[in-house]
Amino acid sequence: MGEQQEKLTVAQAIIVEGKYDKIKLDSIIQGVILVTNGYRIFKDPEKMALIRYFAAHTGIIILTDSDRAGFRIRSYLKGSIPEGKITHVYIPDIFGKEKRKDKPSAEGKLGVEGMERSVLEDAFRRAGVLTETAPVRSGLTRLDLYELGLTGGRDSASRRRALLEQLGLPTLLSTGGMLEVLNTMMTRQELEAFVHQHRNGD
Repeated sequence: MGEQQEKLTVAQAIIVEGKYDKIKLDSIIQGVILVTNGYRIFKDPEKMALIRYFAAHTGIIILTDSDRAGFRIRSYLKGSIPEGKITHVYIPDIFGKEKRKDKPSAEGKLGVEGMERSVLEDAFRRAGVLTETAPVRSGLTRLDLYELGLTGGRDSASRRRALLEQLGLPTLLSTGGMLEVLNTMMTRQELEAFVHQHRNGD
């Protein structure tokens, strides 16, 4: 129907959970895409050796679903790669059902395969992997989060959740994970302005 959109080039190898995630990304991304086959990666030393190789040589991007299973696989990969560069790309919590499935997933969230191209492009762009240079680290710290009321306070958990939703990030993201992503997205001043704008607006 519409004209074919140009593929985006990514230098790092991208790690996804399943073959349908790979099929989806293949239509958008020009690059290496490896599949964990869900939890099978926990007992697949050959695939892990390949992932470690790419981590050490080109760097890897971990792109799993935003449900608990996806975070468990993401955590396992992060803990199993002693050296090399790991970039985390996150998809937002969008509820629905993939077309090929009879019913939604256990948590009702769309996985990577169910994301629109524009959502995936935005996730890669936010992580800074579509540019020639690595994302600039803004130097945000846990103290910044504390001073902005995002940790250590009575309403901190709900404020973090609201911030993650407003930024289109998964709400299961830990404080540390959120800090890591924010550091590739904005400066302290930008975060402060964003927090105050939404707090005053809501």
